[in-house]
Amino acid sequence: MNNVDIEKSKAFIIVENIEYVPNSVVIKTIIKKSTGNVTVTAIDVGETLTEKISPYDTFSQILEGKAEIVIDGKSNVLQTGESIIIPAHTANIIKANERFKMISTIIKSGYES
Repeated sequence: MNNVDIEKSKAFIIVENIEYVPNSVVIKTIIKKSTGNVTVTAIDVGETLTEKISPYDTFSQILEGKAEIVIDGKSNVLQTGESIIIPAHTANIIKANERFKMISTIIKSGYES
């Protein structure tokens, strides 16, 4: 399902389209297609996205604040503007030692070859 809040062909500032909620993780889908999706996430301090393993590479960029992204047990601390690619089939955990916003892109095609 596509998010109806984002109007196509109109410029917007992504960090203004999602707000922090105390003691919560807020995830908003920007684009969702069978070939992949783009989401923006706001995570309040002390919250954690549970460990997961995706069958696809995930590109994540910190839009605001600082995040700890643990990939296969290795901690990576990213600040505003920094990005990382979480490899497919790799355990990862995303932690908010301070609150942050990030955008994530998953491309599902290209794994056939």
